[in-house]
Amino acid sequence: MNVNLEIRHLKLLAAIAEEESVTGAGKRLHLTQSALSHQLRDAEEKLGTPLFLRLGKRMALTAAGKKLLECAHRILHQLHEAESQVQDMNGGLQGVIRLSTECYTCYHWLPPVLERFHMRYPKVELCIDMEATHSPADRLLEGKLDVAVMSSPPPNKNLHLSPLGEDELMLVMSPRHPLAARRTIKPQDLARETLLIYPPREESTLLNKVMKPAGLEPFRVMEIPLTEAILEMAAAQTGISLMAQWAAAPYVRSGRIVARSLCDSGFHRQWYAVTLSCQPMKAYLREFLSLLAGDCSKYMRRFSASVAAS
Repeated sequence: MNVNLEIRHLKLLAAIAEEESVTGAGKRLHLTQSALSHQLRDAEEKLGTPLFLRLGKRMALTAAGKKLLECAHRILHQLHEAESQVQDMNGGLQGVIRLSTECYTCYHWLPPVLERFHMRYPKVELCIDMEATHSPADRLLEGKLDVAVMSSPPPNKNLHLSPLGEDELMLVMSPRHPLAARRTIKPQDLARETLLIYPPREESTLLNKVMKPAGLEPFRVMEIPLTEAILEMAAAQTGISLMAQWAAAPYVRSGRIVARSLCDSGFHRQWYAVTLSCQPMKAYLREFLSLLAGDCSKYMRRFSASVAAS
């Protein structure tokens, strides 16, 4: 059986179709634009027909391209499954999971997950990319991460979202602060307060999703990069911050700060494990995501209960 195309051509076709551009596909496949264009021309010459229409910077599949893409997805999936099965048969359950989150405090979730995961997959290494914390979705789309833990992933058809759990952001302050006597606090109550936020200011949830929608300008803002430092400043009555229940729980239990809900309904957010939609899901990655979902949910509920009791 004579076959003209190679696996690299099928990967190329899938990447361009999903990114709709040669530039985006090149980033994903770690190829220069000239190398990618050369491979595409090679595939089209071997088939004797164009696979894409060049519409400015956008690449649109031709009828032939659509037909080949269907086969490419099927072949690549089957090849991945076959490779995984052979590796499992040979005891080769090894690999790397590259992980980042959009919040440094989220790394507190990992120790119990890793302990159980490594009992099952001792040869799989977990690499945490701290530098990607401020832009995990971008690094994921560039092919530099396998998993990103996020509460606000951008809408993108190339991203797959697996729910991990929901938490509540609460206003934390010193027990001596006048607002500590209230059970719930409105945005208007913060108009004359010093607000303690994570940098950068333009990405602050407290400023962008609480103050701005209420038409309020902050009286004073202090940017502090570390959770522990924010909590210490709040305990010293320097200001008020908006923080996850579970992150503030140790300080609340000790009585050094109090946590109050924002308005009667509270301020809730949903967390996700974000992966690439086209990424072949290895068995060890599926297991890691399953453990992460279970432990994150338990972690949030346990600390939320302790804050509520306080």
